[in-house]
Amino acid sequence: MALVEVKTRKKKRVRITPVEDKDYKKLSKGRYYFSWKPFRSLTGVIVYKLQIVDEDEILGVMALVDVSNESRIEIHLLACAKEHVGKHKVYDGIAGHLIAFACRLALKQYGSSACVSLVPKTRLKIHYMRQYGMLDAGWQLFLEGKALSNIILKYLL
Repeated sequence: MALVEVKTRKKKRVRITPVEDKDYKKLSKGRYYFSWKPFRSLTGVIVYKLQIVDEDEILGVMALVDVSNESRIEIHLLACAKEHVGKHKVYDGIAGHLIAFACRLALKQYGSSACVSLVPKTRLKIHYMRQYGMLDAGWQLFLEGKALSNIILKYLL
């Protein structure tokens, strides 16, 4: 797994691991548009962080909920640090790697019936559909089957 540094086009290897209690200090509203501290105590929610290998900075964060009765993992919340969003971002591919990670977890858990979904902010709905091949299910977007596999192949290999 590797991110691309926008200015140099150099690839940086990344890792995705569960957020630890000490990490919540770094996940501030000033850096991620909102505070992640409330997720520390939510039952059934697992928060993951994306970092460059051998570095401490957290570049992106994602909260996942396992909806086992629907063979689905829901991306409850996903955010990149502010400096990695928009035209002047430092690294490209953070959100894609996090989404692909959720897809891989769903595939391991549910096999061919795996699904990953999210409820997008209105202004991001079209972006998720174009950028990640997500399908429209009304108020939610989702990935399953070939679309789910394509995201894994694109970002995690």
